[in-house]
Amino acid sequence: MSDVMLHATTQDPDDFAVQIADSIESFIVATTEVAKGDEPDSAVPFLLLEVSQLLLTGGRLGAHEDIVPDERYEPDTGPDLDVDDLREKFAVLLDPVDVYSEVFDPYEPRKAPVAHRISDDLADVVTDLRHGLAHYRAGRTSEALWWWQFSYFSNWGSTASATLRALQALVAHVRLDQPLQELDGLDTDEDVAEEALAEEAGRVMAEEIAGPLGLRGV
Repeated sequence: MSDVMLHATTQDPDDFAVQIADSIESFIVATTEVAKGDEPDSAVPFLLLEVSQLLLTGGRLGAHEDIVPDERYEPDTGPDLDVDDLREKFAVLLDPVDVYSEVFDPYEPRKAPVAHRISDDLADVVTDLRHGLAHYRAGRTSEALWWWQFSYFSNWGSTASATLRALQALVAHVRLDQPLQELDGLDTDEDVAEEALAEEAGRVMAEEIAGPLGLRGV
């Protein structure tokens, strides 16, 4: 949707709400285009750029004072648009690097890493953003900003942050000529035991640290 259709002609393009809505609309349009798979070789770096820009928008929402909607109860926006097609396209496009591991809450002690899918993450983020965009297009600007801010803290901010780390790692592996190791069956429907994770971490440390320190034989 063009800016002419997205915004009222009386709105200032420098207005906070307009800038936030523009950024979110741009992300949705761009990621939907990437999912078509027309340029698979540039998909990961392009997603890295788009998610980075979206998180700047999220940071602006997070740093803003609490936004209070005009109405006490959230108006009904109708059913959310189905994102299964987008999810499936990304799953095909990003296979076999779709699955990655992430710590859900870095401030929770001894939290074990869990498996995520970039395709799931992107679809979930788009769902949250579209919900707020429905309010914005209906002229409920404060409701849209409240929803984007609330869901940034509760869902799409952490989801996009984890996705960004995975995408950055993929690009770094390629640019630094560091081949990815086998994922050994890592999947989102498996519960990896903490002991197994600790054992794997110890193996990696032994390979990368023990040798340079002269501790290989210990």
